Amino acid sequence: MRRVLRNLQQPFLIAAVLGLSLSANQVQRQTAYSVDSIFSPLADANSPGVAVFVRKDGRTVFERGYGVRELRTFAKIDAQTNFRLASCSKQFTAMSIMLLVHDGKLRYDHTLTQLFTGFPAYGKAITVRHLLNHTSGLPDYEDLMTAAEKRKGAAIWDATNQIQDVDVLQLLKQEGAGKFPPGTQWSYSNSGYVLLGLIVSEVSGKSFPEFLEDRIFAPLEMRRTLAYIKGYEEIANRAYGHSKEGAAWKETDQSSTSATLGDGGIYSSLEDLAKWDAALVRHTLLSESDMQPALTPARLTTSSQPSWPAESDRPQGSPVSYGFGWFLDPYRNHSRMWHYGDTIGFHTYIQRYPADHLTIIILCNRTDLDPESLASKVADLYFPASK
Repeated sequence: MRRVLRNLQQPFLIAAVLGLSLSANQVQRQTAYSVDSIFSPLADANSPGVAVFVRKDGRTVFERGYGVRELRTFAKIDAQTNFRLASCSKQFTAMSIMLLVHDGKLRYDHTLTQLFTGFPAYGKAITVRHLLNHTSGLPDYEDLMTAAEKRKGAAIWDATNQIQDVDVLQLLKQEGAGKFPPGTQWSYSNSGYVLLGLIVSEVSGKSFPEFLEDRIFAPLEMRRTLAYIKGYEEIANRAYGHSKEGAAWKETDQSSTSATLGDGGIYSSLEDLAKWDAALVRHTLLSESDMQPALTPARLTTSSQPSWPAESDRPQGSPVSYGFGWFLDPYRNHSRMWHYGDTIGFHTYIQRYPADHLTIIILCNRTDLDPESLASKVADLYFPASK
């Protein structure tokens, strides 16, 4: 792979050595060629695929789809194709909370017992800030689902009878304690972001999808983006999720947990996510100072460095930096804000380098691709390894 990347970078290096000046159009064409060389072997007209977006210095230098949205009509993936964002939805949930704080309707130190009637005593110490930066200690709702079904001796939820946000709240209300005292450890929590979506509804008086539309999607003209509730609004240009079984593709678009909203229920396209990225650059929704809490890594009350727990897919004990809806660790010494999405049938990845004015977005409607490593290959075109 090092040889491939070196070849892709070669025109840039030759120009630098010879003192040649490439025009902006030449650089853009070369970048497009280099990025396309990474993705074009991955999908064809008969397979699910991937959508790729790269913006550098305020210009879109690459935007292309590979493969198809679904295997019934073989409609091609393009910049308007809507993918389930999975956990990349969390940045929108966090922004919704921050807008309510800006409005003076909510505080980061509001607790669960203040926000939800009948929430048990352990929620008295859990704040909105703990939910946002994954230090709440709330148990994972998928574990609570498993325990509830075990107690009943039968399945409760499936792909057609899906768990809803209010069901997650009820499961958490049945618990007597969290996994750890809030603020003492870091543990990625989908439960926390489901509750954040419910908090948006509770505080604003609107449903979470309505708030997103009114305060984020409509103002930014993200016309195809929505928090999806089955039966209420259909998804235009929808990509369906797939998994590979042997040599064949199987549509794996929905599971028992696909209906929750705040943790991963948003669908969007490259075209709309480009508008979201531009809004973050220009501070369209929040000022730079109001946005700063989202870009401040969580700190523990123990003064220790937050780290990945044993149940994660990252090396246990390795450090983690997380703000509000964004991971914040650097890549090749370049400051970075990023998030991944991983759910049945879909893998997604949004990576931003604000100081370098670089954004990379990769959306896959198949689970055999790793968008995080693919995004790193794109970033390597801009940040070559030191020799």
